[in-house]
Amino acid sequence: MAERKSAPRMFAALDVGSFELCLKIFEISPKGIRQVEYLRHRLALGTDSYATRKISLSKMEELFRILQEFKEVMKSYRVKEYRAYGTSALRETENTEILLDQIRNRGGIDLEILSNSEQRFLDCKAIAAHGERFERIISKGTAIADIGGGSIQLSLFDKGQLVITQSLKLGVLRLHERLEAMKPRSTQVEALLDEMIGGQLAVFRKMYLKEREISNLIVMDDYFSGRFPDAVDGVKDGQLADVADFLRFADALPEESVEDMADRLEISEESVPLFKISAGILKRIVREFEVKTLWVPGATICDGMAYEYAEKHEIGATGRDFTKDILACATTMSKRYLGSRKRSEALEFLALSIFDGMHKVHGMGRRERLLLQLAAILHDCGKFINMTNVGECSYAIIMNTEMIGLSHLEREILACVVKFNHEEFEYYEDLSSHSDIGEAAYLTIAKLTAILRIANALDKSHKQKVRGLKVILREDKLILEPETGAEDLLFEQERFANRASFFEEVYGLRPQIRRG
Repeated sequence: MAERKSAPRMFAALDVGSFELCLKIFEISPKGIRQVEYLRHRLALGTDSYATRKISLSKMEELFRILQEFKEVMKSYRVKEYRAYGTSALRETENTEILLDQIRNRGGIDLEILSNSEQRFLDCKAIAAHGERFERIISKGTAIADIGGGSIQLSLFDKGQLVITQSLKLGVLRLHERLEAMKPRSTQVEALLDEMIGGQLAVFRKMYLKEREISNLIVMDDYFSGRFPDAVDGVKDGQLADVADFLRFADALPEESVEDMADRLEISEESVPLFKISAGILKRIVREFEVKTLWVPGATICDGMAYEYAEKHEIGATGRDFTKDILACATTMSKRYLGSRKRSEALEFLALSIFDGMHKVHGMGRRERLLLQLAAILHDCGKFINMTNVGECSYAIIMNTEMIGLSHLEREILACVVKFNHEEFEYYEDLSSHSDIGEAAYLTIAKLTAILRIANALDKSHKQKVRGLKVILREDKLILEPETGAEDLLFEQERFANRASFFEEVYGLRPQIRRG
């Protein structure tokens, strides 16, 4: 069995992006992840979907044809497992489910649509696959600029932890379409582009950078980064670049003709405008954030898929624990909305103690435990907006905040748990009538809400009286023995009694507080 587990696996990663289709085939073993094939085909699906929310028949036919070719390549490498994802171009169409069905039947590929946060998380994993270099760079103030066709994702790392991430609808294809509609003279393009992106970047800086110093900028994109070593003098593939060298190159771009640039960088003439827009976005970010060095690792979302596959199957050492980044982002969110750190830490401790103490009966795992922990951190973020409508306001904040590392469904589960900690619980028929929550997610919401409610009751005074908690399962009871010293729990016990009935309904266990 050990030999079979250590044998190399052939894995394929397929990305249906807004600008091109990519297929990478990897050999994954305990020794590491080795790329053995990389195929690309330009197909600008985003040009259609961003403008009309539909994809033309001719492009769909081309998509089916290329997917069939990719499938044959996968067969030639004897690939048994693959992941195929679509991003914003397919995500923003009006008939996504119909397109996925056609891709499955005519292209022969099972394709999933990634939410923006899922897509960007895979991009982060692609960069993290560089291991020690990535960790060394983010030990100082670092931003990641993930430049896509439909949007830009800006993520900030401070002392090695991801602290904030934000999506801006300033993608290359989207900006290109807007420029095409305005029909500017060549001398006007740079100023127009600066006006289109400058305002949002300035707002981002004011809201999120504040006193943070950003020393490094890591860049991912489909347009510029692949030619970065050829474009900027003195930069070798994957190396750090001095910002001054990049700016000399970028400042000279508007004067260079399409023909000369296409010849010098060995790209098609139709790709040159997109290349210039991507470089222009990057130039504006560099100057706005006042960064000193650039790192363009040349990673793609396909590398992130391979990293995630190896991580999930525990093949080799993938390194970074992204759970800490997700928690760090939630802590930053809580701070932004004036949440109490001591209160959140107390609620975290109580909720996780109860979760761990009853693992034999709740049937949930590490991912659900993480969602409970996040709910404890963000339990009252809505108070920032309205003290009397905390649940609804908290739900709105969570659903409208990018949380890299969580799927859209996980974010909705989290938002519902926080909401129902404060409000009457909505049962399945009512909840599913206005959301995409299925039965499995509904049960998770109910179970986590029940735990969070009684944990919340144990610190209802917000005085962190409970310093330790023993959890005992006994027949039809869940007995909680809190360590409080000399302090009484009279107020907490009254609130606990009110919360106990829902817990009993969900688990069939009557929770009780027992004092030693």
